[in-house]
Amino acid sequence: MTIAVITTVAISLTLFGAGLLVNQQVSEMRNYWDERITLTIYMCTEISPTTTCQENGPATDEDRQALEQTLDGLAQVQEYTYLTSAEAWQDFQDRMGPSNEALANAAQEGDIPDNYRVQLTDPSHYQTVRSAVEGAPGVDSISDDELVLEQFFGLLDGLRAAALVLAGVQLAAAALLIGNTIRLSAYSRRRETGIMRLVGASNFYIQLPFLLEGAVAGLIGGLIASGFIVATRYTLLTRIEDWFQFDVALGAGSLMYVIGVSMILGILLCTITSFLTLRRYLKV
Repeated sequence: MTIAVITTVAISLTLFGAGLLVNQQVSEMRNYWDERITLTIYMCTEISPTTTCQENGPATDEDRQALEQTLDGLAQVQEYTYLTSAEAWQDFQDRMGPSNEALANAAQEGDIPDNYRVQLTDPSHYQTVRSAVEGAPGVDSISDDELVLEQFFGLLDGLRAAALVLAGVQLAAAALLIGNTIRLSAYSRRRETGIMRLVGASNFYIQLPFLLEGAVAGLIGGLIASGFIVATRYTLLTRIEDWFQFDVALGAGSLMYVIGVSMILGILLCTITSFLTLRRYLKV
């Protein structure tokens, strides 16, 4: 096999593996955030701008009791927590942490109204819960993490699809290059294969060296790609994890899965392409 074939296979499998890594990372991030997505219901204050709040004034104990009864009656609500303005501000400070001190200091105590943090049984049910409490007495506004995260995940899904499409194009190019190389190799060895046929060698025995050659090229390309896949995992994805500051790192199991799939695909790609090419072009 030529170096060009091995290089093409390595590049194709690296892109394919990177696409799988992104796919695994997106799945891990979705699972992580699905457990943490909340619906935040902000209660009316004296300075709330909404019409309901201006007409009825700040939320009363009766408003909160009525809202809690509504939440208790919704099967889509797993649990909810009531936070006073001071508690909400302290929670915001804790979540920002020292690394976001400037952002944390931008919010003053009292800026965040009393609110309910609602945990849903399924994040996809947010619209049902939102409709049930929106406009209720004492309710100022509703913030949903799902709306923000969907835009973020949409971007990641687009990057994942682009990586897989590019990998598919590279794999197709690799298949064509492998087929052409095998055909030239078979043509240059036509005298040897002719002698093998004369002494009674079977078609499979004649094709076997070419198939092994293709499998070895796929294996070498897969090994090279594995190194790049590991580098991608511990450079690009680690930077993403550090940037967003959450612990959803891909484990060794996910990494080995991607490497295994990529290497098997490389061997199968080269072997199958070699077999199909030999059936058509090997003349003995």
